[in-house]
Amino acid sequence: MRHQVRGRVLGRKTNHRIALWRNMAVSLFAHGQITTTLPKAKSVKPFVERLISVAKKGDLASRRRVVAMLGGDKYIVRSEDDEDVKRNKYGELTSAPRVSKVLFEEIAPRYADRNGGYTRIIKLAKHRIGDGGDLCVLQLVGLPGSEDGPQVTGRHSRRREIANRRTERAAKLRKAKGEPASAGGSSEGEVKAELDEAAS
Repeated sequence: MRHQVRGRVLGRKTNHRIALWRNMAVSLFAHGQITTTLPKAKSVKPFVERLISVAKKGDLASRRRVVAMLGGDKYIVRSEDDEDVKRNKYGELTSAPRVSKVLFEEIAPRYADRNGGYTRIIKLAKHRIGDGGDLCVLQLVGLPGSEDGPQVTGRHSRRREIANRRTERAAKLRKAKGEPASAGGSSEGEVKAELDEAAS
């Protein structure tokens, strides 16, 4: 039994789990948000927030500590179209921004006035196909006054657009019949009946 044992094992040995945290943190710093399962997101969130807190100090000792926590100063690639990403003729990465530089110069200054809470977890209404695991988005929060960072992507809900079109169509039908354009004169069932007649 695991009485009072803190942390999630995630079905991995310690070294494998730390490598998972490092790779997820680098991806989060590169793209601003990652989609993963809920237990992994809850597991990596304290690691990422600790990295940002250390980077906010900005001195040489902090830089060395961040590099040690990440297991080396890895390349960070946002997209292949960046001008500072260079590859050799075999397609191997030869030059790109380093994760410590991006963390210290771009990400940490954004949170200079914020005491923790640099990330958020947003649950998605999707499940992983293989095992049905709950999916979520782990993302960096925006500046305190604005949300200009990356947003959750996915299927856009068209429910509001369809409802607006239905209301406009009902108003046109009423106007054609000579009734007032407000919905107060007819019930919802009559409007649906009119829409069904117009569709057929």
